[in-house]
Amino acid sequence: MRQRAAVLCGAAVIAAGTVTAVPAEASAPHPVSAAPPASTLRAAKPGWKKCGTADYPTLQCASLSVPLDHARPDGKRITLALSRVPHTAEKYQGPLLVNPGGPGGSGLTLAGFVASSLPAEVAAQYDVIGFDPRGVGKSKPALNCRPGHFDPVRPDSLPATPAVEKADLARAKSFAEACGEKYSDVLPYIDTVSAARDVDAIRRALGAERINYFGYSYGTYLGAVYAKLHPDRVRRLVLDSVVDPTDVWYDANLHQDLAFNDRHRAFLAWIAEHDATYGLGTDPERIEAAWYAMRTALGKRPADGKVGASELEDTFIPGGYYNGYWPYLAEAFAAYANDGNTDPLVEAYENFGAVDASGDNGYSVYTAVECRDAGWPRDWDDWRDDNWDVYEKAPFMAWNNAWYNAPCAFWPTDSRDPVDVTNHELPPALLFQATGDAATPYEGGVTVHRLLRGSSLVVEEGGGNHGITLSGNSCLNQHLAAYLADGTVPRGDGGADAVCPALPTPKPLESKAASTSSRGSTLHGLLGFRG
Repeated sequence: MRQRAAVLCGAAVIAAGTVTAVPAEASAPHPVSAAPPASTLRAAKPGWKKCGTADYPTLQCASLSVPLDHARPDGKRITLALSRVPHTAEKYQGPLLVNPGGPGGSGLTLAGFVASSLPAEVAAQYDVIGFDPRGVGKSKPALNCRPGHFDPVRPDSLPATPAVEKADLARAKSFAEACGEKYSDVLPYIDTVSAARDVDAIRRALGAERINYFGYSYGTYLGAVYAKLHPDRVRRLVLDSVVDPTDVWYDANLHQDLAFNDRHRAFLAWIAEHDATYGLGTDPERIEAAWYAMRTALGKRPADGKVGASELEDTFIPGGYYNGYWPYLAEAFAAYANDGNTDPLVEAYENFGAVDASGDNGYSVYTAVECRDAGWPRDWDDWRDDNWDVYEKAPFMAWNNAWYNAPCAFWPTDSRDPVDVTNHELPPALLFQATGDAATPYEGGVTVHRLLRGSSLVVEEGGGNHGITLSGNSCLNQHLAAYLADGTVPRGDGGADAVCPALPTPKPLESKAASTSSRGSTLHGLLGFRG
């Protein structure tokens, strides 16, 4: 997915305090099965070669062969793509593995971003290691179940008639069937536990007794699962925008819908605050009505034959992940609503919503992992009832998200049990969470803080972005740098161990020519596919 973002400005200072109380206990998932003995698994040293770019000139690349099934180390093998920014300081703190989330996100470029975004004296002490998880990007095989699955114009996501619901169901079922036909031997091993075994294979290949790990979004779940499997092999653990491991994955998506609806309304309220720029009025409810009127009109007559109702949702959902996109989305909305001009809307779709071959790959891995990781309803009546119920409360993303995950109702493999990531054996972990995060709602960070004994939780109070460290908030970054430098973690006396104020919301663009890239927009272009 191609993305573009606006510049965010403003500084933050460290603050102390507590936030929302810990939620009630969730039902306990089943424990993960024991790992196969390390001695039974072959390790290989990566052959690093230069693959630097203009932005990250010291980047190196390699590949690593791992078993498809880690319980059968002498069976079929697959290849993982790796990247590295090597340490340069005399003091060496080992490898720092980074993951952007998804599932389905490529981490190769993220290594360069993290190494260049941390304080130079901290980054120099680590080999920053990126990797494409199994099935992703340059790893082999790379999944692409049904190329062009998101080509416009798709049926309306809102199943207002039986015919529309039938068309959307047919798409979901055909995607699941295509995956089963193309990758029947691979799909049973595309899951989080297998990816965590891969992380340990990377550790062995690097010759490290322990790893440092830094994951965003879904990468927090992968990191927590790895830590559950191998708590003695974790040195430092950073989790940013934390997945709630107690409701993966069906319930998590329903909870997302409520949070994204709130975030979309925050965007509409921001437009109301800038009526002088966008001319859509000062009443957020009227602006919301205008947005849904635009959706209805595009459902009948797609802009440029590309942007129908479903594609409009695809275009605006990224605004729920990162408010740096708001000025571009607001301009497109205003041009359509005020002047009937579809050109900015089509441009916004191409930048934020359109799915290319990389996105097809990311979605294939996303579905493979989520459908395999945990149980999903197989009776479509359950989906219909649950999603109509959510739609009544939160219409913005409910049905779009339902169809995005609907292949899991027809998935050709069975499902694992969720992993209980409860862990009393880890060194102190550091968690970061924004109170208004829509993709991984705040309660997930609080839950994992409770499950990982000795962890510290840093909260961005009033923030709504997803992926918040190394994104312009100096308060958050100071906590991250201190932890990676010498293991320092904040300690509080309540639900949060430290609280940082959110960055200011963006300002409207003075001109497109005047806008420049920021670390925030760069990071959010790298974070995993819709996760």
